[in-house]
Amino acid sequence: MLNKVLIITYYWPPSGGAGVQRWLKFVKYLRKYGWEPIIYTPLNPEFPAIDESLLNELPDNLQVLKTPIWEPYQLYKRLTGTSPDKKVNASGFISENNKGGHLQKISLWFRGNFFIPDARKFWIKPSIKFLTEWLSHNQIDVIVSSGPPHSMHMIGAGVKKNTGIPWLADFRDPWTNIDFYQELNLMGWADKIHHNQEMKVLEEADEVVVISKSMKSDFLKIRQRKFSVITNGFDSSDIDGISVLPDEKFTISHIGSMPKSRNPINLWKALSMLKESTPDFNDNLIIKLAGTIDHEVIDSITRNGLLNNLERIEYKPHDQIIELQKQSRVLLLIINDTPNAKVILPGKLFEYIASGRPILCISPNDGDATEIIRDTSSGYVADTNNIEDMVDKLKLLYSAYINNTDQSETENIAKYSREHLTSLMAKLLDEVKADNKPLHNN
Repeated sequence: MLNKVLIITYYWPPSGGAGVQRWLKFVKYLRKYGWEPIIYTPLNPEFPAIDESLLNELPDNLQVLKTPIWEPYQLYKRLTGTSPDKKVNASGFISENNKGGHLQKISLWFRGNFFIPDARKFWIKPSIKFLTEWLSHNQIDVIVSSGPPHSMHMIGAGVKKNTGIPWLADFRDPWTNIDFYQELNLMGWADKIHHNQEMKVLEEADEVVVISKSMKSDFLKIRQRKFSVITNGFDSSDIDGISVLPDEKFTISHIGSMPKSRNPINLWKALSMLKESTPDFNDNLIIKLAGTIDHEVIDSITRNGLLNNLERIEYKPHDQIIELQKQSRVLLLIINDTPNAKVILPGKLFEYIASGRPILCISPNDGDATEIIRDTSSGYVADTNNIEDMVDKLKLLYSAYINNTDQSETENIAKYSREHLTSLMAKLLDEVKADNKPLHNN
């Protein structure tokens, strides 16, 4: 008989984007390791994108509990002049045009100071009430909350308090150490509430899981306790059987959103320099940006004479993104030039590695992403502030393209497979259950 785990998550198919992938893949393989997943998710969420293809990933007869959620995004859209049908980016820090900047700043300040921990705060109390009642009639061995949004962790804390069922909090990103935290322009009292809520989760969760070693180190500065590291990864079943030819042109592809804080200004300068100095480079270069792009990124590309080399790609279903990655000559990974750069470990890195295409990582220092790229021999890392370093790495990649020797010979990647990572998560769930005596009210 399988143990049962209740997973509290905002992002769930048909949600697209990065936030859905981690627990979708855990759920896909959990039964193999002795756990029956049950999902709790909003009935009417504001997803950044829709990807119906992800519904095919769900295991048969999966139980999904849903309740309505109220979110203030219609108010945000009216304030910023955004179309009611326009999807709101999860971070709220991407502006695709240069209009409404002042109103957007006001709305972000309001969000950071009054919607704590995030805009899903209004779902916390109704969810605690619903799940407490549901759990009085249904047996669950462990509760999991997946954040951000960190409101999910506050739900987990409330349900544990009411039921005594052990609780695992899984952090896909930091909380008060997230790269855009300072951009919220928090008042002192609001900053204190964020830190207090974060501490509450770190104190009360029976297990806390993070995605990188540096994130663990940062959390240890906040609270001394046990933290477990389980990275994101790649799913072999997504990649096996997809056979595509590499692009004829020297395509450099970035998958995912690109806010202004992730704008690789020096990379655009390096590419412009190579256009001037390298024969045929301009004719061969294509920059593919797949996702939502801030207008300041487009402005930087234009100023460096690269607009004619740019190919914008709207959101694609995940299976088509896998094809795009395998076709590209270079996969671009950008680590924000922020104080917490070491902590940043984008989930797409692992799919990049599994694609077999070389990675160019633009990073300000030796963080977790850099360590993994070097450990897997999957590409090059260039310093964010060193244009000459970028030019040198681009020359190596372009030479490999010209000689058709640009297939990445990766190594040490099996430990990042989704199935293996699920086995690690299942082992943690086993430990949480064994170390606690949950209350079952059948």
